[in-house]
Amino acid sequence: MPGPIQSKRWVIQPKIDSNTDKELELYPPYMRQILFNRGIRSLEAAEEYLNASMVLADPFRMLDMQKAVDRLLKARDLDEFIAVYGDYDVDGVTATVMMVEALRVLGAQVTRYIPNRFEEGYGLNEEAISILADSGVKVILTVDCGIRSPHEAEFARSLGVDLIISDHHHPKDDLPDAFAVICPKRENDPYPDKDLAGVGVAYKILQGLFQRAGVKDRQAEEWLDLVALGTVADIVPLTGENRVMVRRGINLIRTGKRIGLNALAGVAGKNIHQVTATDIGFILGPRLNAAGRMESALQAFDLLIGDAVEQVGKAAQILEDQNSERQKATRKAQEKAQQELGDPSTLHIITAFDPEFSSGIVGLVASKLVENFYRPAIVGQVENEHIRASCRSIPEFHITKALDECADLLIRHGGHAMAAGFTVSRQNVDELVDRLKAIAARELSGIELRPVLKADIDLDIASIKPNIYSQLDLLQPTGMGNPSALLISRGVEIDGMKLMGKEGTHISFSIRGCKINRAVAFNQAQWYEVWQQEKPRFDIAYSIEVNRYFDTETLQLNIRDMKRSERSG
Repeated sequence: MPGPIQSKRWVIQPKIDSNTDKELELYPPYMRQILFNRGIRSLEAAEEYLNASMVLADPFRMLDMQKAVDRLLKARDLDEFIAVYGDYDVDGVTATVMMVEALRVLGAQVTRYIPNRFEEGYGLNEEAISILADSGVKVILTVDCGIRSPHEAEFARSLGVDLIISDHHHPKDDLPDAFAVICPKRENDPYPDKDLAGVGVAYKILQGLFQRAGVKDRQAEEWLDLVALGTVADIVPLTGENRVMVRRGINLIRTGKRIGLNALAGVAGKNIHQVTATDIGFILGPRLNAAGRMESALQAFDLLIGDAVEQVGKAAQILEDQNSERQKATRKAQEKAQQELGDPSTLHIITAFDPEFSSGIVGLVASKLVENFYRPAIVGQVENEHIRASCRSIPEFHITKALDECADLLIRHGGHAMAAGFTVSRQNVDELVDRLKAIAARELSGIELRPVLKADIDLDIASIKPNIYSQLDLLQPTGMGNPSALLISRGVEIDGMKLMGKEGTHISFSIRGCKINRAVAFNQAQWYEVWQQEKPRFDIAYSIEVNRYFDTETLQLNIRDMKRSERSG
């Protein structure tokens, strides 16, 4: 059923200054404004941005990179076993696949270890380290985890295992005493780009290995398809090096060289040769994540690393089925969480804990609550004596810093500004919730908590021509930190509005005077009756995209938000 009309704040970016406007005069006026909004102030910077031609920084600028590379190559030379220990999300799985493949190319003896979300939980654990040590592993390389595991690092050292930690999460004050710790967020780390995903940090190790090993017939760039998958799926900023690596990685995905991705795209009904960052974020990424959420991330690992058509075909279908199960479980848990909220507008932070919530989908439920109510949300599964929870936040509230203030109550925790996770004893959960509510009230009181749409420019709808898309497409890949162009047009007249979707929650229509014939507005069916009864003019905030249906491509407006216009007919 359509929900209430949500009020969003529209903010239009400041107008381009005259100096930058002149500097970028080779571009159309709307493109100059869009580039200005993304911090572009010179023609040289514009060309570097639009072509994604930025040169990646030297991996050896990261602290401990030299030690890590030397130790891994020494292990190869001595035929010592290396274990790549990854997280169970797409970021961790892609990093694990990449390092296993690359180390094998270099001639190393390597295995993989990805913990089970339900039996082991997130990150390093002593039992896994002990199993690996007993099996003869001499070096453990973590990817996308370990930065907050000082006790596990000490345990590995006690067993004679050299632990190399590579991670992108925020470290705590007590950095693990590992053989090497590679993390651009380490204090005083000189690496210029701090926003790499876990797979991005692992890629820097790969670059370092290939530089030092003198490999001539293989290039580190061959693994950028995995970097693109993990980076987009982990929702890190698509700026700087991330944007460059994702652009190149998507081009690699489109070649179809990785047969597991071909199979996954096939079961999802996508053409691998046309995959975009949006497809990774909403189609491929969720299916890969479904393995770790519903059962074991090893299914995703096997899909990505597999080279047998029949094997990866079966794995892809399993992931498709698991993703359907994940969607059903998420909807059910979301409905239950919302029933117990009361009035969300009176809250600064949302919390929901229940034994029926699966730890595999609590992060997704938290994301839905944030999306619906624009409040930080914490959702957890109650298990015997503990609660394992995931947190999602809004730009106004740094969730991991809030958890840091409550560290004395937590068994473990970690994350980013916008996403985090923790484990807490049930006896401490009430005090934890009280403290988090107090912190949220301190940080958010007096702030109008409404989602903000930052628009690039206000344009007359009649000025929108189909050829605008070829320019806007150069902004790709878009995502967090590098959004697709958002345009505003006011006082538009709508024709032929129709309900869409199985439950009638979406609408489509055309706009008088617009050369692009179709517009779609997802989850905005509340306007259908308004339009039928009153036929008002609307102000619309929208992006321009390609709609692909089999072999047919058409342009459409994706209406991100719409309001009654103050303009009369």
